[in-house]
This record gives sequence, C-alpha cells and structure tokens, in this order.
Amino acid sequence: MSAPGPPQHLLKRSFRIAGHRTSIALEAEFWQALEEAAGRREQTLASLVEDLDAGRADTARPLASTLRVFALGERG
Repeated sequence: MSAPGPPQHLLKRSFRIAGHRTSIALEAEFWQALEEAAGRREQTLASLVEDLDAGRADTARPLASTLRVFALGERG
C-alpha cells in the first residue's frame, strides 16, 4: 500500500534543498504569492524556497509554515 498523498486542495512541488530532494504541499494561493515574490526578486521559485529554508531562525518550524508566513507578509 502506498503512502497517501496530500489533501486534494494542496499542490505538491518538489525541490532540491541543501543537496536533498524535498516535497512541499501548499494551497495554490500560497504558491502564487511565492512565485510573485520570486519574480519581484528576480529569482526562481526554487531559489527563493532555498533562501527561506536557509534563513529559518526557528528550525523547529516546518518549511511549509515558513513559506506560508512569508507569503502572507508579501501579500500584506
């Protein structure tokens, strides 16, 4: 039996961060906000995600949460 995927309202994307593959599931609206932020910074989405991962002060916070909080701040 295979592991269940993310809930249907989440979109899953894969990235290579610090040499390891990881998948992140977020709502489409968060991915859109992150893509727009990357564009404003003239970065790829993968580069932005890697920067946010590297800059996490609280390493106990999941990367998906870090991305959501950043996206909210960008939209505000």
